[in-house]
Amino acid sequence: MLTMTNSFRLVSTLMSTDAAKPSRREQILSAAAEKFARSGFHGVGIDDIGAAVGISGPGLYRHFRSKDAMLAELLTGISDRLLLGGQDRVGAAADPRDALDRLVRWHVEFALANPALITVHMRDLDSLAETDRHKVRELQRSYVEVWVDVLCQVRPDLDRPTARAAAHAVFGLINSTPYSAHLDAEAMSRLLHRMALAAIEKAA
Repeated sequence: MLTMTNSFRLVSTLMSTDAAKPSRREQILSAAAEKFARSGFHGVGIDDIGAAVGISGPGLYRHFRSKDAMLAELLTGISDRLLLGGQDRVGAAADPRDALDRLVRWHVEFALANPALITVHMRDLDSLAETDRHKVRELQRSYVEVWVDVLCQVRPDLDRPTARAAAHAVFGLINSTPYSAHLDAEAMSRLLHRMALAAIEKAA
């Protein structure tokens, strides 16, 4: 996996990409993501997260009502950010192929920069409360449909179920980077971009 310290300004970017210094709340979320990625949600205590940001475990309750609330904010945050980022890039595209290229670049950028969040999402989604898990799933489905709309324009021969399966396959390829990134970030980005587009072109 990519080193957990290179987490796309991690949670601070979920909140504000313009902030020069992350807020205390953002620091806590960043520490929680790193800890959850290393040890799993159930392997991390509130005191562990507090120690990582220099405050007592109970002091975290001034910012979050529970460890579960931290996980919920992390996973709904990344799902919401992926959806909004995808919609923005499609809206700025000149044509469907440009939209697809932008979507691929966006997802690659996010995955390479947020390895801890990708790991937490894949491993700990089921640890969310049912209501929060449903919200994450709804955001994910909406994000997938952004891809499906574009894929069906680029590849009119694909029906929507096939386009949807292709989108999920591409996500699997890109989201494997926490375990497969052996190049520097720029080289890995180029490789993933080429492989994702090639996979889409080969979809039957």
